[in-house]
Amino acid sequence: MLSTNTYFDGKVVSIAFETPEGPATSGVMMPGEFTFGTSQNERMIVTAGQLTVRLPGSDEWTEFPAGTEFNITAGDSFDARIETPTAYLCYYS
Repeated sequence: MLSTNTYFDGKVVSIAFETPEGPATSGVMMPGEFTFGTSQNERMIVTAGQLTVRLPGSDEWTEFPAGTEFNITAGDSFDARIETPTAYLCYYS
């Protein structure tokens, strides 16, 4: 079964689904700056566009273009800047 979630006044939309590896979401982020909290470990894969992210414990922004990924530990949060529409796939564990 699919479920859709919309965040930040419609600027982030995700579709949740189950994979053989566990739960996942696929979504699109429109331009803006957002802070995301995590309740599970996340493996975020950028599939189109680019995320510029400030990872937990860092003061620096890191660019993640399409084809790259990063991991976030449960209970952490991260800041993201999006300049062009960007798509992602996120696996949870």
